[in-house]
Amino acid sequence: MSERPAKGLGMGLQALLGEAGRAPAPEGQQNESRGGPREIEIGRIRPNPEQPRILFDEAALEELAESIRERGVLQPILLRPDGDGYIIVAGERRWRAAQRARLHAIPAIVRDIDESTTAELALIENIQREDLNPLEEAQGYKQLIKRHGHTQDGVAGLVHKSRSHVANLLRLLELPEFVRQSLLQGDISMGHARAAANAPDPEALTREVIRKGLSVRQTEDQARREKLRPGPGAAIGRASARNAGKAADADLQALERQLGDILGLKVQVSNRGQGGSVTLYYSSLDQLDMICQRLSGEQI
Repeated sequence: MSERPAKGLGMGLQALLGEAGRAPAPEGQQNESRGGPREIEIGRIRPNPEQPRILFDEAALEELAESIRERGVLQPILLRPDGDGYIIVAGERRWRAAQRARLHAIPAIVRDIDESTTAELALIENIQREDLNPLEEAQGYKQLIKRHGHTQDGVAGLVHKSRSHVANLLRLLELPEFVRQSLLQGDISMGHARAAANAPDPEALTREVIRKGLSVRQTEDQARREKLRPGPGAAIGRASARNAGKAADADLQALERQLGDILGLKVQVSNRGQGGSVTLYYSSLDQLDMICQRLSGEQI
């Protein structure tokens, strides 16, 4: 996995890494190269305790380590001072891979950044690089809201996603432990988890999804059938089913949700015979920039 310079990481992180094109200077020449990259001993660097990503793919790490052995670390990581060492703000995967490649030092940019900004930038980097499991992403949003005082609208603007995307992810944190662990481990997708959340017994439905290999559409249908069964909430379930019947075709709705989960934006699919259209809705120029980068195949 070759490294390429990051793009679209949010103005805060982009500004902090704006001088990454300079050649790294030795650690002892800090005053002469203030603001630019310099070599920092790997042993003096510690991971961010609020790193939103929980799982690191072993195969991807080894692939990156091999790239670093051949070409070195092409983009500096971002650090903040912490006692006699440093805390990683962005770039923990590169730091881990550099250790595997047996490097003694790594190019880094050092900035005086508070803990709140560190948490924000770590989340932005991971989300924009699409490295997070949906549950990890949701945990990151929760941290920004609970610990750092952001609203859901504020978080959506910070990471250039729609407010509904943020709200849907936060709902995942209310699911039973088994469902959350299944999502974290990749046994089910976000679409499965969101469908299970609408079932009377999300854990039972999740176990059925894993056992039978149900698709997201099948999971949604099963959740809908369970809500229609007689019992508490059955009337509500029937009303919801009637409303759903008046909406667009269920297959297109499922596709819209799937694409929306991937992009973090509102998506509308219109089918007209053999053709149709896909509409992506954005609420800021940053979101438009993200769409353009993904459609053009640029690395974010």
